[in-house]
Amino acid sequence: MATSLQSDQEQLAKPVQELAEVNGNEPPARYICRDGDHNEIIDANASFSSSIPTVDLLLLSSHSTPENEKEAEMEKLGSALRSWGFFQATGHGIPSSFFDELRDVAKEFFDLPTEEKLKYAGVEGSIDSYGTDSIISDNQVFNWSDRLYLLVRPEHQRSLRYWPDNPVRFREILHEYTMKTSLVVQSTLKAMARQLGLEKNYFVNQLGDQDRAYARFNYYPPCSRPDLVYGLKPHTDGGVITIVFQDPEVEGLQVLKDGQWVKVPIVPYTLLINVADQTEIMSNGIFKSPIHRVLTNSERSRISLAMFFAPENEKEIEPADLLIDEIRPRLFRKVKVKDYEEEFFQSYAQGKRGIDWAKA
Repeated sequence: MATSLQSDQEQLAKPVQELAEVNGNEPPARYICRDGDHNEIIDANASFSSSIPTVDLLLLSSHSTPENEKEAEMEKLGSALRSWGFFQATGHGIPSSFFDELRDVAKEFFDLPTEEKLKYAGVEGSIDSYGTDSIISDNQVFNWSDRLYLLVRPEHQRSLRYWPDNPVRFREILHEYTMKTSLVVQSTLKAMARQLGLEKNYFVNQLGDQDRAYARFNYYPPCSRPDLVYGLKPHTDGGVITIVFQDPEVEGLQVLKDGQWVKVPIVPYTLLINVADQTEIMSNGIFKSPIHRVLTNSERSRISLAMFFAPENEKEIEPADLLIDEIRPRLFRKVKVKDYEEEFFQSYAQGKRGIDWAKA
């Protein structure tokens, strides 16, 4: 027993990328969380993928957009967030050449030797770090993925000790991407508020001027038994809004829609934007925080970058007063952001939804 426990601990201490290179057969037991059903239906209705919403952010934000076109795009946004919880965003203003640079520095980092990457492993209690899942519970099942997780906003709180200086342009590119996606978030939140009939800065004000943003670079190694593991277990996001830059070549992300897992197609140089739990709370359940997951494959690695935006820890959130009435009563209570996020991570480790804790 002691030998088995020691072996488990040694395996969990290793990056998954390293495990994938030395384990040619089944993955270690603590990563197995599926039943090996190769015939699992993940896209029973093929038309689902083609109907995943696309929204042109430029049409929503440009002063030159004719009012009827802006209203039509606003309706698309509202429909997307009510029924899917996310959309593919075009018209975001980020050049394709910049996405190529972003992808390159991420790949160069994960291609570094393990000992080089481990220079950025965090100490206990540190949010910023390179590594794999944090151990939260004894019966926790782990994701088949590694990540580099960094606080990027507020800028004065960055722990640059964990920001790689190899590749040379990593810090510069991440800083620039943070600035660009922050602008995308601002314009998207304003459009969301208008769509609900709220004052246009409602969600922006709830996010606050000391909002937090985290960058998570994800690396999903190939797995000899992809039918047994998750790159990322089914979950929702715990903040306000998330922006994802998908791998431009390798699929893996799926969203739960009407009880079916639907593949999210790769649309080059778009951003995938989803609302998160705190927006579902503030919208009184009108905008849905989507359950999603990532599958691996046996041949190719996959890299993505998720940017998570949330209010500062001490802020309190609750449903907007204008969204509560006799027909739609209050669905959630007032919660402190810090308390909600603690509950969210505990629930995630147990395979539960943190938002259930916040219900009225």
